[in-house]
Amino acid sequence: MKTNRHSGFSLIELMIVVTIVGIIAAIAYPSYQGVVADSYRGTGQADLLAFAAAMERHHSGAFSYEGAGSGGSDTGEPTIFATHSPSSEPVSNKRYDLTIVASGANTYQLKATPVSGSTQASDGALFYFSDGRKGWDQNNNGSLESTEYCWSC
Repeated sequence: MKTNRHSGFSLIELMIVVTIVGIIAAIAYPSYQGVVADSYRGTGQADLLAFAAAMERHHSGAFSYEGAGSGGSDTGEPTIFATHSPSSEPVSNKRYDLTIVASGANTYQLKATPVSGSTQASDGALFYFSDGRKGWDQNNNGSLESTEYCWSC
């Protein structure tokens, strides 16, 4: 007598594998999102440094940081650098708005504000000051606390 042996997976074995893959995906996806947010924050930081270099070039020609904003103003959108980050990509891909918060003859403050609706919306603003200080509003409360004067807090 010949017995028929079927080879393959049973439904229970297949459901166990699908469950294990689902658990692994549920653990890995938030970590992936964190890495993506960190990389966009790093791009925003690099753009702030390039923006600061543009401010220094403006200062070397005008002997003042004033007038670097749109329409010759001292604050707002810059005319000397891109108004968004990543500055190397189209405006439609922007994650941060770059602005001059304050500028004077010898000082300035630059800010990268996360764009609402983007993956960076709840990440907190990035700051760069003319004296080299850096800040990241990590708790996203709208102001820098003494522990937030760094980019890798």
